[in-house]
Amino acid sequence: MTQQSWLASAQGDTDFPIQNLPCGVFDDGRGARMGVAIGDMILDVGAVDHGLDPALFAAPAWNAVMAAGPAVWAALRARLTDLLSDPAHRAMVAPHLVPQAGARLLMPFAVAEYTDFYAGKNHAVNVGTMFRGAENALPPNWLSIPIGYNGRASSVVVSGTPVTRPWGQVKGPDEALPRLAPSARFDLELEMGAIVGQPSQGMVSVAEADEMIFGYVLLNDWSARDIQAWEYQPLGPFQAKATATTISPWIVMKAALEPFRVATPARERPLLPYLREPGPMLYDIGLTVSLAPGGKAETVIARTNYREMYYSAAQQLAHHTTSGCAMRVGDLLGSGTISGTAKDARGSLLELSWGGKEPLTLETGETRSFLQDGDTLVLRGAAQGAGYRIGFGDCAGQVLPAIELPGWAKE
Repeated sequence: MTQQSWLASAQGDTDFPIQNLPCGVFDDGRGARMGVAIGDMILDVGAVDHGLDPALFAAPAWNAVMAAGPAVWAALRARLTDLLSDPAHRAMVAPHLVPQAGARLLMPFAVAEYTDFYAGKNHAVNVGTMFRGAENALPPNWLSIPIGYNGRASSVVVSGTPVTRPWGQVKGPDEALPRLAPSARFDLELEMGAIVGQPSQGMVSVAEADEMIFGYVLLNDWSARDIQAWEYQPLGPFQAKATATTISPWIVMKAALEPFRVATPARERPLLPYLREPGPMLYDIGLTVSLAPGGKAETVIARTNYREMYYSAAQQLAHHTTSGCAMRVGDLLGSGTISGTAKDARGSLLELSWGGKEPLTLETGETRSFLQDGDTLVLRGAAQGAGYRIGFGDCAGQVLPAIELPGWAKE
């Protein structure tokens, strides 16, 4: 029989059953605090008898708990499961439940560093085909190495934060020189984010890297394609990816995803020994992207699954350490765009509209090749179990118009 909480809203159709208990930070008007989602409520974790050092819950961020290590993660999860499933604890716990509807969700952890990867083969093939032709779609190194770049932690924002259209250098094919302009090809990238909960010194194996991961979030890597096209050679993305990176407000702990492990796809080229996996390292997580023009109904524009990735987060993390790069508690790893093989499973507008040549028609009748001002993007994801669902909550952001260019920046 599927375990259930005594809280009615945590039973049945919910992203947050007793099997989930994702970690977040909320403010209900009484200050920011650490909580876990359960049904349509939030449990104020620091206010209940959690059985751990109260100092772990003193600051409104999950970094201290992450730093305490996997044994503490397991103990906390077990205790909260007991408190929320055994009716004997109801009288003690109920006063510390806060309605989600009346709370503001904040960044769940302090981001130490941010690295974004390019680890989805379908996405890489689609983009490469558009720009280099099908015969040269994948770079020579792609099947051997998880390609990534170091992004900016300051760009990471929580769901619900508006995203302002960026300015940048752009150059059209018929222009002799670049110009400074708002991005006209602003885009999303559907990704998962892995949160590092333990530090490293020196190289770690894929198995060790997996043990270091605290949990996962949904991630939108907002991308200015026209800025990227001009700047990316020879060092890769820079300002095109620096505007914002939106994450969902709830960290789904790795333990909640264990029943949904799946293997990475068959390798087209043998991986070097340090990247070989000891077992399944991906997860069966269904994902959707919805787009809503300003003030109008949303349209689901893509459906895919995290299992489509070629490299797992554990492989990405293990590779990151090969140079001696020390990983820190609170590091965030973006998976890379998650696209399937079907047209409606593509995780970016660049792919969905095939570079703007095949605009999408929304349910409102409007068309989109890239994002317009006022558009709201919502990423959603869930792993479906037997009688329960492990969800992440919405990962949403609305596009605002570009700022007025300062006078000193004009000709």
